Amino acid sequence: MEATKKYHIEKNTVQETLIIPLFARKVCSEKFPQLFNDQEAVRICRMLDYDFAAKAKKMNGSVGLFGALEVAQRQYDLAWEVRDYLTNHPNASVVNLGCGLDDTFRKCDNGSCHGFNIDMPDVIKVRNELLPEGEREENLACDLNDFSWMNKISETNPIENGAVFFASGVFYYFKTEEVKKLVCKMAEVFPGAILVFDSCNQRGAKLLTKTWLKEAGIKDVSAFFSLEDEAVLHSWSSSFKSVSSKSYMRGYRDIYKEVSFFHKLMIKFCEKSVRMRIVKIIF
Repeated sequence: MEATKKYHIEKNTVQETLIIPLFARKVCSEKFPQLFNDQEAVRICRMLDYDFAAKAKKMNGSVGLFGALEVAQRQYDLAWEVRDYLTNHPNASVVNLGCGLDDTFRKCDNGSCHGFNIDMPDVIKVRNELLPEGEREENLACDLNDFSWMNKISETNPIENGAVFFASGVFYYFKTEEVKKLVCKMAEVFPGAILVFDSCNQRGAKLLTKTWLKEAGIKDVSAFFSLEDEAVLHSWSSSFKSVSSKSYMRGYRDIYKEVSFFHKLMIKFCEKSVRMRIVKIIF
């Protein structure tokens, strides 16, 4: 029966890496219902032919659960920025850079904006099965370093309508020069738009090599993107009108009182020692 057909996820493939943040959001909806209610994550996980036992065991531990909290709170933060931008630019393009299986556009859809979800062709292939395009929404198979995707957006929705770009856990996999070229080009093509993304310092990036970056084969993080201080971004382009940042876990809503003592310590560590931030650039 079509209703019971499940989408098979192979172990040790790009498909498996895509479902980790998805499962993390599902777990947080179960563990922290006062903070998160991601029924879409729950729905998609039910559609998958995949043994989540190992992932569930890991995320049941204090460290693994904090990783899940980071993922869920990051989506909340970025969605907050998208909604805020749409209040003054209701017809804007909402652009998810390196979208994976993230559904932020649907969570923020005001009925008149236009969503673009961009990722590599093998990722979009999976997305089209599990999160097919909705109304005013397009899944674009493209390398972010191939700037032709910018033309597609400007041709579909006039630049004057505005654009809000966001990248969730993406730039860590890019070399600093690649991020610089990408962001400067966006500022040139989309004046008046904003970009929001998560960042950490190099110490944080080194810690990530033991988890997320390890799966991408990244061992030496020195050339890859990290931020000790977002103020350095001002030197990248005169087209940046402003650069600011907020705390990852406390800047948009303070979840400090809602978590365990261990997680409180982790929040302090992430803020002071690895500078986990949500960075916002206004073009």
